Amino acid sequence: MQASWMILASLFFSMMGVCIKYASAHFHTFELVFFRGLIGVVFMAWICRMQGITLRTPIPMMHVWRSVVGVTSLAAWFYALGHLPLSTAMTLNYMSGVWVAVFLVGGTLLSGKLREIRRQVPIVLAVLAGFGGVVLLLRPTIEQDQWVAGVVGLLSGLIAALAYIQVAALGRLHEPEARTVFYFSVGTTVVGAALMLITGMSTWLWPSVLWLLPVGVLAALGQLCMTKAYSRGSTMVVANLQYSGIVFGALFGLLLFGDQIALMGWLGMALIMASGIASTILRNRALPRTPD
Repeated sequence: MQASWMILASLFFSMMGVCIKYASAHFHTFELVFFRGLIGVVFMAWICRMQGITLRTPIPMMHVWRSVVGVTSLAAWFYALGHLPLSTAMTLNYMSGVWVAVFLVGGTLLSGKLREIRRQVPIVLAVLAGFGGVVLLLRPTIEQDQWVAGVVGLLSGLIAALAYIQVAALGRLHEPEARTVFYFSVGTTVVGAALMLITGMSTWLWPSVLWLLPVGVLAALGQLCMTKAYSRGSTMVVANLQYSGIVFGALFGLLLFGDQIALMGWLGMALIMASGIASTILRNRALPRTPD
């Protein structure tokens, strides 16, 4: 039951993606990053206060690195959302689960242990299937001269995998989830503000400015629900339920933006989802047995 928090988180993130697509017609990527972070800072500071969590952290540099990686992934994803069909941008970002499997296999290969390498063969096959899905998904995008946005979207998933690894490291050090999300929001705000000094700000026109508020609120709600899911539910089940975001993204894209997804694109999304779920299950089996 608790893992259903992940479905709710995916719904919030998909709704945020809808708002990003509308807002990107009036604001550039770094403005969206800044306001997403600023609203998140206020929201998470309130959550920390309600939970009695101090904002002082004994590991500030880990939060700095998590913010650098996370904000880079976020900016790439926001760019992709503004230039690609919603379902395509969502799917490429959710490739993070497949990228984590790539890192696991890479670490095993570097270890040189033949027995461990043989055990990773099923994960390798799942990863290859995922990249096959990427080829199918991006082919229509490349044909429409949107290959730059496609590559940026793919990178958003890769960098997101690095961010999740850092979040897991913070969790092992018993850093409260709310404080982790708070400092990520702080980093998002700082980086967004710094880049806005270079790129400048767009002209605020009413009522387009109203899109900025739901971007930040939905992102914060999604982060909160995702945190609850991972802290209260089965890790493997939660990781697989995150792919519901691809379904939500596809439905929103069809209903709100009239996205016409070719059969090849649908097959690509299905293959990426199957690859991500298989990679998660296989990674779970490869790890030592520990309680969720």
